[in-house]
Amino acid sequence: MDPLFDFTGKVALVTGGSRGLGYQMVKAFAERGCDVIIASRKLENCEKVAEECRALGVQAKALSAHVGRWDACTELVEQAWDAFGHVDILVNNAGMSPAQPSHEVTEKLFDSVVNLNFKGPFRIASLMAHRMSEANGGGIINVSSSGSMMPLPKTIPYGSSKAALNAMSKSLAWEYAPKVRVNTLSPGAFRTDIVEAWPDKGKGPIPIPRGHAAEPEEIVTAALFLASPASVNVTGSLVRCDGGQH
Repeated sequence: MDPLFDFTGKVALVTGGSRGLGYQMVKAFAERGCDVIIASRKLENCEKVAEECRALGVQAKALSAHVGRWDACTELVEQAWDAFGHVDILVNNAGMSPAQPSHEVTEKLFDSVVNLNFKGPFRIASLMAHRMSEANGGGIINVSSSGSMMPLPKTIPYGSSKAALNAMSKSLAWEYAPKVRVNTLSPGAFRTDIVEAWPDKGKGPIPIPRGHAAEPEEIVTAALFLASPASVNVTGSLVRCDGGQH
């Protein structure tokens, strides 16, 4: 195995890790020797992924957490750290993007989106960065969206909360340097289960340089790069994995 991408002895926590891009990242880490912690609201789904990872010869822990809630985020960090005694990689991946005309957005919906996309990731990342900085260091990847950098009608709370996540990553990178690296990974259109809401189910062309949406597993190389020693001099950066979308 390439030593730059050998994660043996490392532990990764991935929120929203039971499906979609989170699932692909969990499996990629496990395939390279990393012990993994899979977190999402449904414990049963996390446990299924954990079993897949154990079959690869690594340790895996499933945790149920609503990462849009402050206290639940605090508990998740404590449980994750206690499970292995350290966490080396955090991927803040959980999020939501409901589409609705802005004038119809309720306060409850607004709060739900901002809590899951920004408040929770802030709480988890700040607590984990503090622990990492007092231990052997680590890397944090905050998963954003191309929607944070372009006009996004009818999903403004989503795009705005992801833009806040981008800014948060830069500030955390300064605050917890040099032992902790914090970066943003910004996907574009991917053929996860979200495509069921698209008119063409994600099968047609889209107006980006690559011409079409990506397959979920195509997030893996970008995530591995940011989590590995290959990006030792990369922090406070935003890495776009969006097929050239502007």
